[in-house]
Amino acid sequence: MFTRVANFCRKVLSREESMANDAIAQPHMSVIPREQHTISRKDISENALKVLYRLNKAGYEAYLVGGGVRDLLLGKKPKDFDVTTSATPEQVRKLFRNCRLVGRRFRLAHVMFGPEIIEVATFRGHHEAGASDRTTSQRGQNGMLLRDNIFGSIEEDAQRRDFTINSLYYSVADFTVRDYVGGMQDLKEGLIRLIGTPETRYREDPVRMLRAVRFAAKLNMRISPETAEPIPRLATLINDVPPARLFEEALKLLQAGHGFETYNLLREYNLFQPLFPTITRYFTENGDSPMERMIAQVLKNTDTRIRNDMRVNPAFLFAAMFWYPLLETAQRITQESGLAYYDAFALAANDVLDEGCRTLAIPKRITTLVRDIWQLQLRMSRRQGKRAWKLMEHPKFRAAFDLLSLRAEIERNQELQRLAQWWAEFQVSAPPEQKDMLTGLDEEPEPRRRHRRPRKRAPRREGTA
Repeated sequence: MFTRVANFCRKVLSREESMANDAIAQPHMSVIPREQHTISRKDISENALKVLYRLNKAGYEAYLVGGGVRDLLLGKKPKDFDVTTSATPEQVRKLFRNCRLVGRRFRLAHVMFGPEIIEVATFRGHHEAGASDRTTSQRGQNGMLLRDNIFGSIEEDAQRRDFTINSLYYSVADFTVRDYVGGMQDLKEGLIRLIGTPETRYREDPVRMLRAVRFAAKLNMRISPETAEPIPRLATLINDVPPARLFEEALKLLQAGHGFETYNLLREYNLFQPLFPTITRYFTENGDSPMERMIAQVLKNTDTRIRNDMRVNPAFLFAAMFWYPLLETAQRITQESGLAYYDAFALAANDVLDEGCRTLAIPKRITTLVRDIWQLQLRMSRRQGKRAWKLMEHPKFRAAFDLLSLRAEIERNQELQRLAQWWAEFQVSAPPEQKDMLTGLDEEPEPRRRHRRPRKRAPRREGTA
C-alpha cells in the first residue's frame, strides 16, 4: 500500500515538473521563409539532401537539424549534417540499404555514403513518469538518462534538444527554417541557452555542461546566466559519465581548434577537475606554474596547427599536459623507495597514466605513444657516438623534440635551451656537419662490464659414468 502511494506521488510530482519545464521553454513556433535566412542547398551535402528527399517522398517528415543548421546560419562550413524525421529507425533502415542502426541510449540510423555518414534520428518525445516499458526509457538514481527511446512529434523533439541554437529545423520541402524555442534570437545575440530547467537537463546528461563550454568557446558566445549558474555546483556529476565517452568529449574540447579558450572556461566552471584530477592537484593560485604555462602553450600551439590544417596527435597533447605531474611523481618515488631515477621514472609513468585512464579511457595505442615521448626525454641528452642518429630514427623522435623545445621555452632553462638548439641544428645539417657536431661532445666513459665467476662443477659421484 505504501509503495502504491509513493509511486502515485512521484508520478504527480514528475508531471508537475514536466509541465513547469514546458511552460518555461514554450515560445510559439516561428517559420523563417527562404528570403529571411542564409541557408542554401548548394552548401548542404548532396548525401544529406538525398536522405531528406527520400524520406519526404516516402511520406515522412524530415528536416536538417542541429549543428549543421546552426553553422550554415552563422556562415560557417558544417563538419557534418544530421537529419531528424518522423520515421522510426526500422522504417529508415527499410528505405536505405546502406543503413545500420546504432546506439543503446538512443536508437539512431546511420546512412553511409562511403566515408560520409548521415545520422538520422527519430523525433524524440517526453518521458512519462511510471512508464511500464523500461526498455524505452530508463533513468539512474541521480536523474541521468540511461535509455531514451521514446519517440514523439517535432514540437516535442524541439523541447528535448539541449540548446536553443541547436534546435533549428531546415526543411527541403519549402526551404524554411522552423524555430520552436527562440533559437534564432539567441543566435543573433550570441547566447548559449539550455532548453528547459538547467539543473534537470544537466542531471539527465552531465555532458551538456561540457557542451555548453565547448560551444561558447567555439562560437565565441556567452553562456546565459540561468544556464551557467548550476554548472559549478553540478560539475562533479561528470564523474558519473563513462570514461570512454569522456575521452571522446575531451578530444572535442581540446583538439577542435579552440582548446585554449575552452581550457579557461573549464577552469572557470570547475569542469577541468573531474576530467583531469591528476593535473588539477598541481594548479597554483596565480596560475603561473611551469605545468600551467605548459598546458596553456601546448593548447595554443594545437589551435594554431588546426587553423593551418596541420595534423595533431592526442598523444603529444597528453604527454605535454601530464609531464610535470610525471616529474613530481618520479621524484617522490625516488625519495620514498631509493630506486634509481630511471626505474622511478618508469613507475611514475605507470601511476600517472593509470590514474588518467580511470577518468578518461585513453586507448592503449595512445598511452604507448605517450610513454615513448616521455622515455625519449631521458635519452635526448645522450648524443655520443651513434646515439644521435639512432634517436632520430625513432618514430616519435619529432614529437619528443617538440616536447623538449616546449620544456626549454617554458622553463627558461639555459641547459635545456642549448640542448634543444643543438637538436634543431643537428636535424637540418648535412652528414659531415653532423659528424663535426658529435665530435665536439664530451665522450662518456664506457660502462664497466661485470665479469661472472665460472661456475664450480659438482664433484663426480663414485660408481657413475
